[in-house]
Amino acid sequence: MSMATWLRYLTAALVALGVVGGALAQQPVATLRDGTPLDQNANPPTIPQVVNSDLRQVRNYPEQPPVIPHKIDGYQIDINANRCMQCHSRAAIEVSQAPMVSITHFMNRENQFLASITPRRFFCTQCHVTQVNARPLVENGFVDIDTVLEDLARRQQGAN
Repeated sequence: MSMATWLRYLTAALVALGVVGGALAQQPVATLRDGTPLDQNANPPTIPQVVNSDLRQVRNYPEQPPVIPHKIDGYQIDINANRCMQCHSRAAIEVSQAPMVSITHFMNRENQFLASITPRRFFCTQCHVTQVNARPLVENGFVDIDTVLEDLARRQQGAN
């Protein structure tokens, strides 16, 4: 192939890419901004209310950290204090009726049990979160393990 032919093909490809790229650039970008242009500020949604039921929530998968079923506004959880332990420590659960923190929170990196919460588990909100009454921002097709096992059992019974 001659250099001139190669340059013609390259030019044609670049022009085609420019046309297609321009057409694609006209498509709106999928964002969570509900159609508000990027150069404008949208009205922010109202902050949803925190679920404050104090009822334990079902976990969606094994080893999921339990969610916090109450408000924690103003709780001090830092290197100096952990407000969660006022209710969830071994000494407090009889009075508070709150569940005690898991025994795994007393294990260090070498799987040795300590007398108090291990420093790596001291900051509760690294894993545990409050829940809010809000619509999901994106679609979620998550199916918990119990539903998967029930569907599997139904299919196996239908095959027999």
